[in-house]
Amino acid sequence: MFKRGEVYDNPVAGERVVIRLGTQETGGERLVVDIYVRPGGAVAAEHIHPTLDETITVLKGRVGIVIGGERFIAKPGRKFHVPRGTAHDWWNAGDEEAHLMVEITPAARFEAMLRNLFGLAQDGKTDRKGVPRLLQLALMAREFEDVVQLVRPPRPVQKALFAVLAPVARLKGYRGSYPEYLARGPIHVLSEESPGLMPLAS
Repeated sequence: MFKRGEVYDNPVAGERVVIRLGTQETGGERLVVDIYVRPGGAVAAEHIHPTLDETITVLKGRVGIVIGGERFIAKPGRKFHVPRGTAHDWWNAGDEEAHLMVEITPAARFEAMLRNLFGLAQDGKTDRKGVPRLLQLALMAREFEDVVQLVRPPRPVQKALFAVLAPVARLKGYRGSYPEYLARGPIHVLSEESPGLMPLAS
């Protein structure tokens, strides 16, 4: 489980994640993280979370956000609540590192998905936006369809395509989730005295 002070990175998407309140402290019910995003960095693609809620607070920089079809360029102090089932996307829209606080509830399954996604990116197994390659995506999309679903292509098209590709992917040794990624540790751990570790969220 994620622990307070752990640091994880997605070198492809340009994200560094610092655990502010971990799944270990909340029994998997809640996760609060600080995300630092380099200029041009972004989440993988527009998506929805079918079973969890997300709150995004911009702390530094300019962040482009799309929520339910509405587009914003958010500055520090803006807070957005993204209810489950709402399509959303975000990216660093400025020329300096952006800093966001993101809260996920519930968080246990989200953690498993994030560990796999970051592991694939760290091992060079995604495209330049951090999206897993097609055969891998076919299995991950099925494994974590309760956590995240891509907006495009349309859901019926995705399901039909992935149904065809999934058996091929399994034959080639791909999995929907990898034990080695679930067990992979952080790149660094901050102490309570570190200036990079923000106060506990309320």
